[in-house]
Amino acid sequence: MATSTEPSGNRRFDGAAHAQLIQSAKTAASAEQSWLYLEAAHVVGQLYVKPHLQTHAQMLNLSLRTRDWSEAVGQVMRLALVPLGHLSGRLPLGNPGRSSVSAFDPLPVRPELAELIARARGH
Repeated sequence: MATSTEPSGNRRFDGAAHAQLIQSAKTAASAEQSWLYLEAAHVVGQLYVKPHLQTHAQMLNLSLRTRDWSEAVGQVMRLALVPLGHLSGRLPLGNPGRSSVSAFDPLPVRPELAELIARARGH
């Protein structure tokens, strides 16, 4: 079962918001801003295999472009874990998906990510 510190009403997948966050990550002015958009996209899409994998693939791409080798290794590991997490139902909701946090711990959604998500949803 997916574990979360976020209310269950916030778990629905919003494909338009996810796509907008991924696109914003691609066009962001800095790598730091790209990471924030990708972390927000991870929170939005992590309950669904395809967007979850897509987000980690984008994270891997960004880590390679910025030559952040430890992040790249972490993203390769997460790409391998995504199918297992979905098969077992053990998804750490609210987790931003970066290698600097445990791939197994649910976390509250950080305020800056919640703000990006709300904007992407048009709220």
